[in-house]
Amino acid sequence: MILSYVYKLRPSGSQSAKMESWLNMLRSTYNWCLADRIETYHYSFIQGAYCSLRTKAEAYPLTCCIVKNGATGNPWTHSGKKRNAGTIQDAALVDLKAARPWYKSIDSDVLQRNIARLNTAYKNFFDGRGFPAFKNRSNFRSFEYKPGRVKFKGSEVYLPKIGWMRFFNSRSIPDGFVIRSVTIRRKTDGWFISVRLEDKSVPELIPRPTSEVKTAVGLDMGLTKLVHCSDGSDIPNPRFATNQKAKRTQLIRQRRVSRTKKGSANRKKRAESVAKLHSKIRKRRSAYQWQVANKLVKKADAIVVEDLNIPGMVRRCKPKREEQTGRFLPNGQSAKRGLNRSILDASWGELINKIQYVAAKSGKVLLKVNPRDTSRECSACGHIDKANRDRERFICTECGHFDHADKQAARNIKHKAVVEYGLNLIKVPTDCGKPKQLNLFETPSAELTVPRRRKHDTRKGKRRVPGNLGRQLELFSQDMWNVSSTESPFF
Repeated sequence: MILSYVYKLRPSGSQSAKMESWLNMLRSTYNWCLADRIETYHYSFIQGAYCSLRTKAEAYPLTCCIVKNGATGNPWTHSGKKRNAGTIQDAALVDLKAARPWYKSIDSDVLQRNIARLNTAYKNFFDGRGFPAFKNRSNFRSFEYKPGRVKFKGSEVYLPKIGWMRFFNSRSIPDGFVIRSVTIRRKTDGWFISVRLEDKSVPELIPRPTSEVKTAVGLDMGLTKLVHCSDGSDIPNPRFATNQKAKRTQLIRQRRVSRTKKGSANRKKRAESVAKLHSKIRKRRSAYQWQVANKLVKKADAIVVEDLNIPGMVRRCKPKREEQTGRFLPNGQSAKRGLNRSILDASWGELINKIQYVAAKSGKVLLKVNPRDTSRECSACGHIDKANRDRERFICTECGHFDHADKQAARNIKHKAVVEYGLNLIKVPTDCGKPKQLNLFETPSAELTVPRRRKHDTRKGKRRVPGNLGRQLELFSQDMWNVSSTESPFF
């Protein structure tokens, strides 16, 4: 079983400055090694045998994969085997510390893990992802230790070459778990440590098979309401980033950034205030989504959602050009911009991931279905028509079935899962009781028709509201009211 815990560190001023300098040096090493690999590939496989006048280096495409006298050094081992670029750059760290003595302040494991980070980036590229990019201050904010070097003792942690450091021990590490990796990360609101734990004696969480699923609930993601359930309930959408107060606060802080001079200290402070606002919004959204995920998982054995293509939904509209003049015509992007912001603020993908995690942890299963025609199909007769839906209203053009559009879609999502996965569900009685059946000539009483309200006497409070009498008066009793008495509502 694998767990990941995140703690907030409490470093001193000197420790914080030291970790900041480590990030700068590690970023420089990362970019230097990446540039060396790009240059080596260019020399060896594109230009062939080549001698650079600037570096005075020779490249032999048939015998080596990197440039001689470069950052990678000799590509051959003593046994005569050829090494890859990552191993060569790892062995060249000794020469790097000799040429630049200030790199000796960094732990050797951290430098090696930095090169392993570049190896992982190349592996992801060969697996079909993007090519490794050069890092700057904004996207290079972490470094990693090898397992076994970091020690925990109560609310303190020992980091090699940095020393003992306090942290907020929000939850203790379970017994029997071994630390596999430790990552130090700098965020807007401070330094954090991410610990990856593993215990092989504890089995992995196995989701419940679909053959054992007895109850299911369909979920339809929305914007007016965050989630619409097939049982008729819904989850409100707080709109953490797109509500009026958040938008105004973001506008004011961003305007303050634009009024400062580029590269100045004041601009960095203003930009930090904007980053803190976004960090606060992200934390509130994440905490709310965990609450929603735990609430939804308790509803049924299987949770059914749509397999949405969210990047495609928020993609920009294609530009339209006039053939004669070549001018760009309106394509609806200005109207779609607000919709894209609302979708990104709702963060459907993160919510689905949290639901999947909580479901697996609870021994339940998350099922995904094709979202095609879920909001256009009638759950009563199965008729599919684009004209069935009018914003939040659903009126079937075939049978006249009327319902809320999103709740209608949630029921269709559940029905699709039953058909595709072959679920054998049981019927669950509704929680709401049926109204009382009246007999012939029976008059409905107030207890059956009027909702019960809490009895409250305004005379018992300290504040005396004029016109609210403490007791029910009889006919003509107000004419004989004694204004000077203590029971008068005006005194």
